[in-house]
Amino acid sequence: MATFPNARFLISAAAPEQYPADRGAEVAFAGRSNAGKSSAINALLGRQGLARTSKTPGRTRLINFFELSPLERIVDLPGYGYASAPESERRTWPRLIEALRARAALRGLFVIVDARRGVGPGDEALLEWALPRQQVHVLLSKADKLSRNESRQALAAAAQALGARATVQLFSAHARTGLEEAQTLLAGWLLNP
Repeated sequence: MATFPNARFLISAAAPEQYPADRGAEVAFAGRSNAGKSSAINALLGRQGLARTSKTPGRTRLINFFELSPLERIVDLPGYGYASAPESERRTWPRLIEALRARAALRGLFVIVDARRGVGPGDEALLEWALPRQQVHVLLSKADKLSRNESRQALAAAAQALGARATVQLFSAHARTGLEEAQTLLAGWLLNP
């Protein structure tokens, strides 16, 4: 049985005025372009193709809201770093993201980091944006592409870089590594603000 069987796309917002009403609970998902954010969302929700995946970096260009159940949502943010979106579009992103941070419904942030790259400057900037108000959990994605020893090293390096600012785990949407742990955390954040 899927943890979130009623997950569905709600809206793509190009302006804060288009966001759903600021009620209930929501958890945001962010990550560098091509870190595996859409794949992680699809795996966590048990729904292939709900969040669009692409080999082309910068596919997510708007802020996408998905409803898991009434008054429970996840929010898919545009990837940072390389993005193929036009400059005029990228200039609107800071306003959208700042408006999201001010929402009372926002309970936490999942940061998707490619385990092969480790925590980088873009990820650090995102932590500054989120903390101290939000809970942050880092998914070291694409862990299936690392050996067991490389996985241990990547996890230890990320834990050291993050310190007490965020929790971290290995994750692979493809191999389903860490899936239950991340689903449990997501459900807990949505149910227990």
